[in-house]
Amino acid sequence: MRAAPTILHLDMDAFFAAAEQAAKPSLRGKPVVVGGLGPRGVVATASYEARRFGVHSAMPMGQARRLAPNAAYLVPRFAFYRSISEQVMRLLGGLSPLVEPLSLDEAFVDLEAGGVAGDTASARAVGERLRADILATTGLTGSVGLAGSKMLAKIASEEAKPDGLVLMEPGTERALLGPKSVRILPGVGPATGEHLRRAGMTTVSDLAEAGEDELVRLLGRAHGASLYRMAQGYDDRPVVAERDAKSVSVEDTFAVDLHDRVRIRSEVERLAERCVGRLRASGHSGRTIVLKVRRFDFSTLTRSETLRGPTDALGVVREAAGRLLDSVDTTGGVRLLGVGVSGLADYTQEDLFAQEAEVRVGEDVEAEGVPPEAVVAEPAGPAERSWAPGHDVRHAVYGAGWVQGSGLGRVTVRFEEPGSAPGRVRTFAVDDPELEAGEALPLVRGAGAGLPVGGVAPSAAAGRGSAPGLTAGPGSHPHHP
Repeated sequence: MRAAPTILHLDMDAFFAAAEQAAKPSLRGKPVVVGGLGPRGVVATASYEARRFGVHSAMPMGQARRLAPNAAYLVPRFAFYRSISEQVMRLLGGLSPLVEPLSLDEAFVDLEAGGVAGDTASARAVGERLRADILATTGLTGSVGLAGSKMLAKIASEEAKPDGLVLMEPGTERALLGPKSVRILPGVGPATGEHLRRAGMTTVSDLAEAGEDELVRLLGRAHGASLYRMAQGYDDRPVVAERDAKSVSVEDTFAVDLHDRVRIRSEVERLAERCVGRLRASGHSGRTIVLKVRRFDFSTLTRSETLRGPTDALGVVREAAGRLLDSVDTTGGVRLLGVGVSGLADYTQEDLFAQEAEVRVGEDVEAEGVPPEAVVAEPAGPAERSWAPGHDVRHAVYGAGWVQGSGLGRVTVRFEEPGSAPGRVRTFAVDDPELEAGEALPLVRGAGAGLPVGGVAPSAAAGRGSAPGLTAGPGSHPHHP
């Protein structure tokens, strides 16, 4: 634990949905849900407007539609979100060499290692400047937590949401954590939370009072001891700049169970291509090929094969995945397939090239590195143009817009851009030659690659007060999860 709150946790607010609202003026202030739109799709992100109806991430999309039937439902644009994430991560990199990304929209930063903060006042100033820089660069808001440890910084950023900053003064951890639910601690999910509730422990102070021996008895040595330390507010994990990937994998859930064995094999081969593309993009190779199959009855089977050495050869991965599929009974149907590579290394074993050559007899050499988002499942039969809700298009006459919906041979497009007024809606035939897929436009025009000059971020509202030792910056909402 540090004597100053120099560990920062940044979490972008409702990231995917907020990016879509910023890109589409007609959706600002309205409920937006991003995720898979098929019968088995799930919510990736819901805007704060949609959350008021009870919609949240990981919820089945069908349930979300029942709760918020009038929300805008959009397919994710991961390349677009990744480009915004890169802008944010560059800003974080300007603060410290120790930046630990957790996802596209979340990261820890060691401010002390960057020499930009050594006490409470300087840490707060850096956090406020960062929020202002993110808004100026991306047009989006992020919430910042500052504390003497990673666990507390993350808890603080949750307290700051949305669009705020919360700083936990070192030395106040136990008093601040005590009355909070046990679910606030890392590793306490619904099952563990219920187990603790049955034992009479619902708050963090209950865990501290129970003692380490009792928690070990209830949860086991490793989990019980770890939870007791966290209940004391203790966390000495360092911010790690590079987190080694343990595996690379891709999977798809199908709207209708697959029964045709030929189609199932074709999907496995397609997933192998995507997996190898992602593997190469990460600069790795791997020794163990993994096949995941979820059957019609929700039973999930995993099969793996370990090679003589690491590889990133498409032919090798595809053939290994095919052999693993041969060992799985798919009678009754398949609802999900996945292909992964584990046992990662940053080199390729030479003797596997010979194996790849054997596999590829009569085949063309595959292209280097296929971006995972570039490969999609194609329906059987003749290919036809499809327009995903939320995706960018451009019309030869009307310019840039986005797809509101399509069906019955028609596609509806709203023509507007970031920074414009809400645009007009027009409908076209799906094969209209003047309509084509478009590129995502920047949310902030002319935003430079360098760091904007500091200053206090604009605030959505004044601070609403704070608990002792828990201080909120302008625009912070210390008790708003």
